[in-house]
Amino acid sequence: MPIKNLFDLTGKRAMITGGTHGLGMAMAKGLGHAGARLIINGHTKDKMDQALGVYKDAGLTAYGYLFDVTDEEAVIQSVERIEKEVGPIDILINNAGIIMRTPALEMSVPDFRKVVDIDLVGPFIMSKYVGKKMTTRKSGKIINICSMMSELGRDNVSAYAAAKGGLKMLTKNLATEWARYNVQVNGIGPGYFATAQTAPIRVCGHPFNDFIINRTPAGRWGNPEDLIGATIFLSSPASDFVNGQIIYVDGGILATIGKPSNEA
Repeated sequence: MPIKNLFDLTGKRAMITGGTHGLGMAMAKGLGHAGARLIINGHTKDKMDQALGVYKDAGLTAYGYLFDVTDEEAVIQSVERIEKEVGPIDILINNAGIIMRTPALEMSVPDFRKVVDIDLVGPFIMSKYVGKKMTTRKSGKIINICSMMSELGRDNVSAYAAAKGGLKMLTKNLATEWARYNVQVNGIGPGYFATAQTAPIRVCGHPFNDFIINRTPAGRWGNPEDLIGATIFLSSPASDFVNGQIIYVDGGILATIGKPSNEA
């Protein structure tokens, strides 16, 4: 294959769960500008309508589908509908997720289960039914959006960390099972990113903002666009022999025990 075509996604269909906003939208835009047609999953009509308008304004082809990724029957029906209406899903980005910041001693079991259900069981259901199609066609890319909490613990996010740690291992196991069918399953672990959700704490002098800046070797929060390169790589022919890997896009946090000082 010519080098110039290694990252070309022209004609590919990419499905992004939770692609109506935030990091999911940033990754979707990157795939779209690389040539992919976008299939956006969400669960709120207003957000979906707004998101599809954003994609259209950016000159991208996007189709919206509303369903709950934790509802197995809804996923089965939606995947069948998508493949009939848009075509085979070539790329699946399991991005939909939630976090609840609650101390473990205070967290209810139903809340713990809800986080695990959305952040871990949802990606399993999506991967299972999209993966059935991919393994039959002997072609496909699945990218699970993991987290630094796939590797590290932190106060008040026990359910989230448990789910993301599980998602890392699900990624490796699905890669092991499906590599023989030419399906690559990998993950991306974002670090701390500048999004609407983090805006209130990204203020100079805020303790958590200062912690992130001082803990990150790059000395800054990530921009959503920083995820595009890894997403295109793992979605493209350039990664055809890459399987079961988690690429951490974190400005170097996991590489060090602390940000080096200028005097070191």
